[in-house]
Amino acid sequence: MNIPIIFEDDWLLIVDKPAGLLSVPTPKHEARTLTSILNQDACERGLEYHLYPCHRLDRETSGLLIYAKSRSIEEKLAGAFRDRLVSKQYIAFVHGKFPQPQGVINWAIEGKNALTKYRVIQERSNYSVVEVSPVTGRTNQIRIHFKHIQHPLVGEDKFAFRKDFTLRAKRLCLHAKYLEFKHPQTAKVMVIQSPLPADMQKFLDEHQS
Repeated sequence: MNIPIIFEDDWLLIVDKPAGLLSVPTPKHEARTLTSILNQDACERGLEYHLYPCHRLDRETSGLLIYAKSRSIEEKLAGAFRDRLVSKQYIAFVHGKFPQPQGVINWAIEGKNALTKYRVIQERSNYSVVEVSPVTGRTNQIRIHFKHIQHPLVGEDKFAFRKDFTLRAKRLCLHAKYLEFKHPQTAKVMVIQSPLPADMQKFLDEHQS
């Protein structure tokens, strides 16, 4: 697969994950994941490093994913994610309109505190384009939180029934577009951005009203 590389140096590789591809294997032990594809490519090219994912994205979510080229760098960045030292932003297409242009969703997931901030960027007739900033990093947090406030993501089929909505999408409309963090080796502040993928842009173009 053609996996876009957004940034690379001696310690990190940051890629733009396509929707529909697992980051890492689930308990089902899938063989084909983004991690396995990247490591196989590195092996075939004779590169000496092994890539370790520093965080994860859902299978259906596209966008920025950081890999470390050593276990020690992975541990430092994974710790930064745990300590909420990494700023993350997503773009989501969400069913319905919001009464306020911005808000905070504070609702526990599996007994653990979970906090998501959001800001409405555009309103269409039956959906909204929302910039989402998860403060915590619970599994499926954005999807669960927007379902909780009765505004599930467009294309959602795990936490909402597609048949309940006339607006359909071929995939979950969620894209990890922005990361800001301190480089674990150089201490430089890194700001990494990814443009809206072509399929989500096409959806916007086809559903302008």
